[in-house]
Amino acid sequence: MPQRANRFWTTFLAIVLVDVATKRFAVTALTPYVPNNVIDDVLRFTLAFNSGGAMSLSLGPSSRWWFTLLSIGTLFVLAYMYRQTSPNDRLQLASLALICGGAVGNLIDRIRSPRGVVDFIDIGIGAHRFWTFNIADLGVTLGTAMLTWILCLRAAKEERRRAMPPTGALDEPS
Repeated sequence: MPQRANRFWTTFLAIVLVDVATKRFAVTALTPYVPNNVIDDVLRFTLAFNSGGAMSLSLGPSSRWWFTLLSIGTLFVLAYMYRQTSPNDRLQLASLALICGGAVGNLIDRIRSPRGVVDFIDIGIGAHRFWTFNIADLGVTLGTAMLTWILCLRAAKEERRRAMPPTGALDEPS
């Protein structure tokens, strides 16, 4: 297997497998919507089911299928980006693998259950809580942040390169 594929699939499979295993743990060990303190009340495990998108975004009664189609479409775009990525570009490969692994982890839940995606990681202080999320969401978020950072740096570098005069242009007589 080529080096690029090894790097991508290792991270991708790790995210999917850890996501599936932790969701299975959450469903079997937790009671829905009952918080269980892990680190005081800062980190809690609270089983929740999200039939919508990120942060419980809803597209109406058919949200499950719209988000399923959106996930599949996104995976096609990410597959194209993967094919365009150099085997030596470890950060971009890792970011794509994190996003794809997270997308597939949540896609499995959407297809498998009408209740929606299993969320259970609950962080905050007291009544001030972040949205409940899972390992797949963490992969998508970290991967997207990494990919955005990489693409912004490249765009800035390209912009600087275009703004510089061609080599030797200042030395030539007019």
